[in-house]
Amino acid sequence: MKDNQAKYPQLRFKGFTDPWEQRKLSDISNVTKLAGFEFTKYVRYQESGKIIALRGLNVKNGKLVLDEVKYIDDSDFSKLNRSKLYKNDILLTYVGTVGELAIVPENDKYYLAPNVARIRLQDHVNSIFVCQMMNDSNFYNHIISPLIATSSQPALSMENVRKFQLLMPDYQEQEKIGSFFKQLDDTIALHQRKLAKLKELKQGYLQKMFPKNGSKLPQLRFAGFADAWEERKLGEVFNYEQPTKYIVKSTEYDDNFNTPVLTAGKSFLLGYTDEISGIKNATVENPVVIFDDFTTGSHYVDFPFKIKSSAMKLLSLNDNSDNFYFMFNTLKNIKYVPQSHERHWISKFSSFEIYKPSQEEQQKIGSFFKQLDATIALHQSKLEKLQELKKGYLQKMFC
Repeated sequence: MKDNQAKYPQLRFKGFTDPWEQRKLSDISNVTKLAGFEFTKYVRYQESGKIIALRGLNVKNGKLVLDEVKYIDDSDFSKLNRSKLYKNDILLTYVGTVGELAIVPENDKYYLAPNVARIRLQDHVNSIFVCQMMNDSNFYNHIISPLIATSSQPALSMENVRKFQLLMPDYQEQEKIGSFFKQLDDTIALHQRKLAKLKELKQGYLQKMFPKNGSKLPQLRFAGFADAWEERKLGEVFNYEQPTKYIVKSTEYDDNFNTPVLTAGKSFLLGYTDEISGIKNATVENPVVIFDDFTTGSHYVDFPFKIKSSAMKLLSLNDNSDNFYFMFNTLKNIKYVPQSHERHWISKFSSFEIYKPSQEEQQKIGSFFKQLDATIALHQSKLEKLQELKKGYLQKMFC
């Protein structure tokens, strides 16, 4: 009964009721790779051209990533027919980072490079449907992972790729599902582009709205402000507090608990605790910056929290008439890369020279960046919701 149930997805388009059929990948496609001797004898890499050899680093998260490519215009194409790629071919990385997929978007532009397999589907099989199925974590865990050999580095043989078992509906249902996920992926990609543009816009404003290279005047200012900015040490602007009394005792977090546990690293929110003592009571009126003393990463916090470790400083304003969000962005705008594993606030950052304008100009700049960050956070939240939505649909629309 369980096997029978597995042939019916939980969520289907109207009009489809037939069970899905199990097929081997070799039954519905031709699978191949670029042989080592073909690469050695006939492929010549160059830095410019029109014909791209798709390597493992170009295949990621279901799409082609063409930030770093090698061209092969001067190669002997008469000997490379097997590795020529056509529109709707599926690419699969099979050495090192195994299981990354992408679909070839057009003809006459791409060839296989080493470590990437080509899956060419038969006419009655939809490439988007198959790629979405194979790109799901469930497929990787149950189908791909058990077939990976791990001698020196993870690898899949072409023989094992051809053994992949896929549950397939009829072509019309494949088309419906493929079209649905293409629209969803296009929407996600649109939000990713919008988010990237907003982040790029913010970096541009940070460059222009704060003085640099020893100047006391920024390149871009709000109307009505012309005075030179005053020089201050960062340690004169911020007070620091040691975080020891706010460290969480238990790391058994639960989303049902109330108090967030934070880190100054990229992850920021580690989870929630039910501990009721030793809480740092930051508020909108009295925010703090959590500053990682080793990596120098930092986050603005305006809500009560606890922390994971003592490897940070809690920063607050020395003069409450300064604008906190302006000063936070001044700190974030410092270009410094740690050179060693040591604490940085007291030894280095507190002595760094920064520039600050009048309180009125601080307020204008601080409000501008707070609004921009809120817009970025909104787009980030929308993107994450779409990505979660896709995960849910993948679980329900495939067997």
